[in-house]
This record gives sequence, structure tokens and C-alpha cells, in this order.
Amino acid sequence: MKVIVVGPGAFGIKHLDGIKNIDDVDVVALVGRSAEKTQKVADEYNIPQVFTDLEEALKIDADAVILCTPTQQHAAQSIQCMRAGKHVQVEIPLADSWADAEAVMKTQQETGLICMVGHTRRFNPSHQWVNKRLRGGELNIQQMDVQTYFFRRKNINAKGEPRSWTDHLLWHHAAHTVDLFAYQAGSKVVKANAIQGPVHPELGIALDMSIQLQAENGAICTLSLSFNNDGPLGTFFRYICDNGTYIARYDDLVDGKENPIDVSDVDVSMNGIELQDREFFAAIKEGREPNSSVSQVLGCYKVLHDLEQQLTQ
Repeated sequence: MKVIVVGPGAFGIKHLDGIKNIDDVDVVALVGRSAEKTQKVADEYNIPQVFTDLEEALKIDADAVILCTPTQQHAAQSIQCMRAGKHVQVEIPLADSWADAEAVMKTQQETGLICMVGHTRRFNPSHQWVNKRLRGGELNIQQMDVQTYFFRRKNINAKGEPRSWTDHLLWHHAAHTVDLFAYQAGSKVVKANAIQGPVHPELGIALDMSIQLQAENGAICTLSLSFNNDGPLGTFFRYICDNGTYIARYDDLVDGKENPIDVSDVDVSMNGIELQDREFFAAIKEGREPNSSVSQVLGCYKVLHDLEQQLTQ
């Protein structure tokens, strides 16, 4: 299978590292804004073609595209890739508006191509371990308590490098938790409330936010987000269940007393991004809907839209 990766930044490199471990998949082109930076990454990963124009890249022989570009470009580029006949995996978030999310869904339905969104938490072994027990009836979620904390008072990426666009607590970082909560609870979100702190004078976004969610089955979620937190950094998920408490930190899992839980046999890898990519390629080969398809995650973006309406009233 031939794939084009768009975006040689922090997350593009995460995908390139994951794809290295997947048989029968070749990255045939890398697309980026800077020819020099893109070529440097392409050389490191032995990628034969480099482009600075996505439209030109889409003309080559390739089956699929992985988009690791700025949030504001996700929806339009997803539509562009599908219109060019390519399956697409777009990094989270799918869009930064409900109208754009709906437009991507419409294009997927019209083309019949696979459109998968990078909701990585569905694939992390830690969350998979919990999911299997929830689906098996061993656990029921009473509450998820989630902290998403970074120190980003200027435009930098996950590697601490400068970037040209502004990230967003609601449309990007909250999307992970809103989707995961509904997915793990096995029940759609029916109540959602949000408050936010002051808007940063230069970035134009709030750097602190608090969100409350309730699923149709009664489970609740409390989410705290900040770009003002000077460590520790990352997202930490506490599952408070009827039969135990579990804390997930990316691919690692402990119980409520911080005893480590071995999740090494949950899947073929301990790398959530790699597992996400494996699902994408497998769905293409098998002609099926992938986990985290645009259809499956669309409800998350309606919740984010409703929360945005609350915050801008």
C-alpha cells in the first residue's frame, strides 16, 4: 500500500515512526510547507518524493493520505484528498466547526472512501485494556476525571518548536476526552457544560477551561484543561468504576493505588499511533469501516459545537 504523509512536524514524525513497523506499507511522498525541512525528514525516512503542494502530491500513484497539518486545514484537506480518490486519515481534530465536520461526513458518504480521524485514545493499550473490561461487563464507569495540562503561552508544537498556527483547548484537546468518554461509556453524551478563563491577548484563545459531561446511561466526566500548567505535562485519565479505579497515562496504566498494570499483551504494539495506523491500513485492505471513522466520531464534534455556543454567548 502506498501512502502520502502530509506534515513533517511532531505528529507527522510519530506516524512515520509507527509506519516503519507495519509490513506492506510504503510512504511514497512527504508534503510540507518548507521544502528544506520536508526534504530533511524525507531523507531520514528514505521517502522518495517531496512536495510543498498537496494538490500536486495527490496526482501521484498512492492509495491513502495521512494528514498531520494545522487544525484549520483538516476539513478542507480531508475533502480534497477524498475528491482525489484517496482514503484519508486526518489527525485530531476532524474540524474546528460543526459545519466543516458535517461537510467531511457528506464527502465520505458521497465517495465511499475511508475517512478516519486520529482519536488515538481509542487505540492506546491502556484505554483498550479498560475498554475490553467495560465491554465484557466487568466494569461500569461512574466517573471519568481527566486532566489535560500543557504549558503553551505561545505557538509551539509537541516538540517545543515554534509553529505558525494556534492550538485550541476545546476543538483539539477536549475532543480526545469527549470522544473517549462516550466510546468507553458506550453511551452518547446528553449533557455538556463548559466555562473558560480569560482569553489570551495575543493567541486569542482561553488558556484554561473546565468541562462537565453526562452520558445517557448516567456516567459523568469532569475535564480540566490548561495551557498555563508548568508541569507535569500531558493528559491523565482517571476511570472511577463500580469495580475499581484505573489511571491511564498515554500507553501506561495503573490502578487507583498506583500499582502498574501490564498492558503489553493487549495489542501487537505499545505505540498508540502505530496501532491507529494499523487500523487505518487494515480497514482499507479489508474494505470495512475503521474504528474512529468520521461517522463514529461525528457526535463528539456536535458536543464541541454546543459547548462553543455556551462559551461565546
